[in-house]
Amino acid sequence: MSGKESKPARRASAPPAPRPPSVHPPPPSAAPASVRAPQTAPTDDERFMDVAIQAAKSGHPSPNPHVGAAVVKDGVVLASAHHDRAGGDHAEIAAIRAAGAGAKGGSLYVTLEPCNHHGRTDPCTDAIIAAKLARVVVGCRDPNPHVEGKGIEKLEAAGIQVVLGVREEKARTIIAPWVKHITEGMPYVSLKLALSLDGRIATRTGASKWVTGPDARAKVHLLRSRSDAVAVGIGTALADDPALTVRDAPGDSPIRIVFDTKLRLPTTSRLVQTSREIPTIVIAGLDAPLEPEEELVQHGVEVMRSQVSTEGRLDVAGAFRSLAQRGVVSLMVEGGAELAGSILAGRLADELHVFVAPILLGPRGRAGAVDWAGPDTPAQAPRISQPAWELVGTDAYVHGPIVYPD
Repeated sequence: MSGKESKPARRASAPPAPRPPSVHPPPPSAAPASVRAPQTAPTDDERFMDVAIQAAKSGHPSPNPHVGAAVVKDGVVLASAHHDRAGGDHAEIAAIRAAGAGAKGGSLYVTLEPCNHHGRTDPCTDAIIAAKLARVVVGCRDPNPHVEGKGIEKLEAAGIQVVLGVREEKARTIIAPWVKHITEGMPYVSLKLALSLDGRIATRTGASKWVTGPDARAKVHLLRSRSDAVAVGIGTALADDPALTVRDAPGDSPIRIVFDTKLRLPTTSRLVQTSREIPTIVIAGLDAPLEPEEELVQHGVEVMRSQVSTEGRLDVAGAFRSLAQRGVVSLMVEGGAELAGSILAGRLADELHVFVAPILLGPRGRAGAVDWAGPDTPAQAPRISQPAWELVGTDAYVHGPIVYPD
């Protein structure tokens, strides 16, 4: 995996002592084959991997993956840690350092296969071997085609037993954005929609502040804080003059992106006025005028150019690829029916987050959170797979990975 500087790893409080691991480390002369964990009732390995998975949810390591690790000995968690920031200690290193000499002869639980290559940090496999750990339990293999399997092979060659595939589905879910980024060259896209019970996004006068309540807005800020970038269409930028910052949740504000075909974003907007504090990118058509671009650049805004379709819409897929090349791994799209429509039509969204407010805006309210032709039949409609429903304040919130039936 790749890394950031992590905050000092926290020593976890010891859980109730479970029975000792049933598989003992082999003699140093042996190089055992990796073992795939059986799909049975919860085991000690699964419980300790859950500690690593929970740790992996912390930090902001982008463009590297979220990874968590825990050092366990005699049924006690000595330390757990996460990869906090790119360029800093990887989760394995942080956990081993926090465990100290007690790590010798113990087990390391890590959500992603330890790296065996030099990057901004040294290989994690070297540190694991040096710590004289007897056993390494891995959630999932590294899907990077240049790395896959090599970390496990080196550990096995050193006589360390490796157990592979514990809580594999959860471990893969944690790194889903990074996997898409390294395998497809595209950001992992979360599409957020907010509407009334009768499917309106604004009143008949165009007023959209606020359709949802303060708790829902705080949830959106939390989602922003977990994303590398947040995007809106120019219609939303003009109508709402949003700041697109993180205010009602802990965390940093992401890069702000505006899809603006004709460069209509005014320099008086909050996005432009704060662009020197928070990076702001405007994506415009190839034939957009040069004068507004020069004015935006003078205010600290970066302008990117993109192809435009015969319908006058920006090439969203091409823009996403350009953003991925700049290190944007996770992208949240918050507004603009046209932008949302292009994303769904191109099957570019990976997750859907929908907030439904218990209000009625009437038949003359502005309809259409998404502007696209849509499917021919309900069976062909994009949908949330295994939707999770929550009550956020007074609003209903449904979210999950989106699937596109053939």
